[in-house]
Amino acid sequence: MSAGIAGSSYDPGTLTSEEVVWSRVQLYLEEHGYLLRPRYRQGWIPSWRGQEPGAWARAEDGLTLPARVNVIDAIRIADNSLVYIKKVRADGDEQAIVAHLNTVELRQDARNRSVPILDTLPHPDEGSRFIVMPFLRYIDSPDFACVEEILYCGEQLLEGLVFLHENHIAHRDCAYKNIMMDASGLYPRGFHPILQDDLPDITARAPVLSRTSANIRYYFTDFGISSRFSAQDDNRFVVGREGLDKSVPELSNDVPYDPFKVDVYILGNVFKGQFLEKYKNFGFLEPLVLKMTARDPALRPSAETALQEWRALYRRTSVLNRFRRVEHVDATLGARLAVYASYPFLYIWLVLAFMRRRLPHPPAL
Repeated sequence: MSAGIAGSSYDPGTLTSEEVVWSRVQLYLEEHGYLLRPRYRQGWIPSWRGQEPGAWARAEDGLTLPARVNVIDAIRIADNSLVYIKKVRADGDEQAIVAHLNTVELRQDARNRSVPILDTLPHPDEGSRFIVMPFLRYIDSPDFACVEEILYCGEQLLEGLVFLHENHIAHRDCAYKNIMMDASGLYPRGFHPILQDDLPDITARAPVLSRTSANIRYYFTDFGISSRFSAQDDNRFVVGREGLDKSVPELSNDVPYDPFKVDVYILGNVFKGQFLEKYKNFGFLEPLVLKMTARDPALRPSAETALQEWRALYRRTSVLNRFRRVEHVDATLGARLAVYASYPFLYIWLVLAFMRRRLPHPPAL
């Protein structure tokens, strides 16, 4: 189906206003090595034109862009890889922070979990710039399969937050929608950027591998409200109520607060919503998550302390428990029985896959 729209009476044969913005720079992007989908190319004629009503629903070029004007998917012509192109202000704080995080020195640090910038281009008609990034997916797309995968995800994210804070950067909006992963290694035949469970031509479901067998990296994205300080700054307080997570207790337009403790709270809330509240086998993370989401910022651990505690929990988790299948809190009895029935075979397969993965991880005690 087209992005969020169903029904045979709808015909996406006309570009939306957001799509027109991108179609105007399609040739410019292609000249610089980036190919937009057929829908946005010059002279596009809907492939379903002249066919029966509703034929657009089976057409790849019937898939419209989500309602956002500053981001679009594209193919990098040089290697046929899927990328995101984002329009940002050339002189904005976001551009400066992202550029700093992508310097050669900082990019060489394995803890740097800021989204990599593959290329930058000036906008041909405006005083803005295009930044090119890998195409990323939400951290639960596809779903986690076992406890090990979630422990590894959480470790990467806390490690990345420590890196940001060591470099005097507070993200301030590291909520679920701004934490993503490079899932290209999970899809040997690729996937469509809109219908992400399908092959690029949307003719069938895309085969997907286990995270445990792939080198998955998780990234912080969208530094639009982030703050960067100098090493000499004594006052590292900010004001403002912007951000996706509106539950942060201290957010204020008038009373200054510590943005680094806000980061710890927001990431703790991600762990709470995406791990503790979705799955049954993560009660052992609850004490740490409760500390990270304490209402009093003074009671929250630093990112470094939270990482140390997470790794301690990781080490104390036996190999058997690491490779237990995750169990959704709302799973039916039949689904739970199916998991248990397949567990011995799944366990052996996941352990072998993990042994093949050349990634560092805390050893079990």
